[in-house]
Amino acid sequence: MNDFFDQHECQPSDLREAGLLAQLPQLIAAAQRDCDYYRQSLEGVVATEIDSRLSLASLPLLRKSDLIELQANKLPFGGVSANNGSLQRIFQSPGPIYDPQGQGDDFWRTGRAFYAAGFRSGDLVQNCLSYHLTPGGFILDAGAKACGCVVIPAGPGQTEQQLTVINDLKPQGYCGTPSFLNILRQKGDISSIKKALVTGEALPESLRQSFEKDSITVLQAYASADAGLIAYESSAKAGLIVSEDILLEIVRPGTNEPVAEGDVGEIVITCFNPDYPLIRFATGDLSALLPGVSPCGRTNMRIKGWLGRADQTTKIKGMFVHPAQIAAVVKRHPDIDKARLVVTNNNHRDQMTLHITLRSEIAQFDLAAVGASVKAITKLNAEIKIASADSLANDGKVIDDQRDYT
Repeated sequence: MNDFFDQHECQPSDLREAGLLAQLPQLIAAAQRDCDYYRQSLEGVVATEIDSRLSLASLPLLRKSDLIELQANKLPFGGVSANNGSLQRIFQSPGPIYDPQGQGDDFWRTGRAFYAAGFRSGDLVQNCLSYHLTPGGFILDAGAKACGCVVIPAGPGQTEQQLTVINDLKPQGYCGTPSFLNILRQKGDISSIKKALVTGEALPESLRQSFEKDSITVLQAYASADAGLIAYESSAKAGLIVSEDILLEIVRPGTNEPVAEGDVGEIVITCFNPDYPLIRFATGDLSALLPGVSPCGRTNMRIKGWLGRADQTTKIKGMFVHPAQIAAVVKRHPDIDKARLVVTNNNHRDQMTLHITLRSEIAQFDLAAVGASVKAITKLNAEIKIASADSLANDGKVIDDQRDYT
């Protein structure tokens, strides 16, 4: 069992499926009893009848984008959390969306992703996701510690200070976004780092290969602040293996209907978390199921990886940016008529440019003030450009993601 985090990863697929489906009635009943949201959304549902994928597909979706409005009406979690739940922390992710952390050392279940990426007890790991308000840093921190690693809570940015830490302490591992690992590599000596678990943004194969030329093995984890680990890569690099303890569906965008194996659709997950039960939670991310099991011996279903978004919400430098946030920027500056956020990627670094049109010609419009609003609302920096009045089409597009991951 040395190749696996635990015995669950290599159990027969039908045994895993039967075990998860057997838990569904209890999950539904508890959610109806303990969560104000599910008491209403699942009204009339007979919990004992939800015991198969077919019956599960009859339930309504809870979309990640819905959480913003639900929480605005009922803080902090829109009634989705259990009234009797026991929490350690409350985070705020962009949106804003409040995210709970329940009890347990590896609440988000990311330990198996680190183990599959080669992290072992005693490894020193530089964690470069943010610990400030958002849960990203804590999600990776807990997973690394579940493998017995020692964590340097570095957070993002401050490149020179990070390089000093790497030079002094010689960590063997890195976790964070692939783009920041690339920045560190370009700016200094990170030769002590031999393994990396990356998340928060796409990993182009060209970038992975360039890391491997520098003797850094890089594998991916797909996780969310709401649900924790959803899928992860193993050394086989043959798709992302679905995490244990969740049921994953791929549905046709805009519907709740599962698609055929191999078809691209929206990732929908059901998590068996008593404090924050997510039942048919639509992530907004696109992927497709792969046939068969991984060559590494892990037997759970696999997905192709991240294939885009089902809506205009996009992830930039590990942070979600929503169309509503761009609308909030415009609301702060009455002279702005239209705005469109264009996302590009230069040398594996995400860049945001907010193109705006003005209601009337203004001699000295304060672009810096708009940039400060973008930073305050999205937690990210953007270049602000004034566009001609007719250059932004009236097509409803607020976020234009022009990144090419091929």
